[in-house]
Amino acid sequence: MIQLIQYIAIVFTRVIEVYSFILVVYALMSWFPGAHQSKLGQIITRIAEPYISIFRRFNLTFGMMDFSVAAAILSLQVIQMLGIRLLNMLLIIFL
Repeated sequence: MIQLIQYIAIVFTRVIEVYSFILVVYALMSWFPGAHQSKLGQIITRIAEPYISIFRRFNLTFGMMDFSVAAAILSLQVIQMLGIRLLNMLLIIFL
């Protein structure tokens, strides 16, 4: 059971890291004209946009800067931290 919880923690962490990386790539694509229209850009947009749209509702645009992606990445980090703490509590219970 302990190995299963550790495996879940590793997979959970990797999924959050990969999705965070996708969000960073999505943000960087805005610096390059036409990047969102490329095949890879369309795939990344389809993956990232549903989560980022949650934060766009809060109007996190200040001047020319949109902080929606930063808020999305920060929230993923908080979710990761809380998830790992929950899994650590489960480890303590099963020890």
